[in-house]
Amino acid sequence: MTSKLEQLKQFTTVVADTGDFAAIEKLKPVDATTNPSLLLKAASSDSNSDRLKEAFTGSNNDINVASDRFAVAIGREILKVVPGRVSTEVDARLSFDTQACIDRADRIVGLYEDFGIGRDRILIKLASTWEGIKAAEALEKKGIQCNLTLLFSFAQAQACADAGVFLISPFVGRIYDWYKKAEGKDYVGAEDPGVQSVTRIYNYYKANDYKTVVMGASFRNLSQIEELAGCDRLTISPDLLHKLSEDTGTLEQKLKPGNGGEPRVTLNESQFRWASNEDAMATEKLAEGIRQFARDQVALEKMLSAKA
Repeated sequence: MTSKLEQLKQFTTVVADTGDFAAIEKLKPVDATTNPSLLLKAASSDSNSDRLKEAFTGSNNDINVASDRFAVAIGREILKVVPGRVSTEVDARLSFDTQACIDRADRIVGLYEDFGIGRDRILIKLASTWEGIKAAEALEKKGIQCNLTLLFSFAQAQACADAGVFLISPFVGRIYDWYKKAEGKDYVGAEDPGVQSVTRIYNYYKANDYKTVVMGASFRNLSQIEELAGCDRLTISPDLLHKLSEDTGTLEQKLKPGNGGEPRVTLNESQFRWASNEDAMATEKLAEGIRQFARDQVALEKMLSAKA
């Protein structure tokens, strides 16, 4: 019998949400994504001790450079086992500084290019703040494609599409978490607010012929993945990928072009900020996500410093 993972791969590009090389090699996704939390986990593994040391040794004692070097070292290893791309994230502490995001992205790309890895195999991850979106717009224009993360609202998705961003990562599970806590309800299937958010964005993009790729992220259970089967891409943890590989039930394609969608609306900065202000869930989860990634970045830097 064909597993649900193999069925999913027929109409959705499957991406591994991990920095674990062994898991990636076993599950064979097309792409992989990393973030500061996943890099911190990778840094805690004895198997990456030498990579931590090498990252700091070549940094000229600049801890920010060392962090980027370690992220690229993990990305390089991932690219040995995936045929597609790896996403590498800009320091979350720069999320409200457009030029700083651009400069850091340029450095990350340069580090990859120093090892002979071209831009066609890299996505730069940026938080979906107004400043992050504007940085992505500038980077896209010079051939550096981006993955906009920590995306929780329709307004963020609208702004990313108009900026010509290559890919967005709307977070399903974290939206689910917020509504479950706020309303005391355990949502299931199509009524899940996280599923509804990605479905709305997907339909809007297809109805208005946006080329931006929709990649659902941050899943809590198999039901969320199954409801979004047919999405352009889904980035999934090794644990859930393993469960999909063991399930031989029938998987139905739920998302496809032609299912309708809202008319195109272009937001200026003030409209974007107002729409964000009016969405309590998105405001809280974006801020929370940036804080968490920043904390993990600081923890990673401490580990790098310890290798000095």
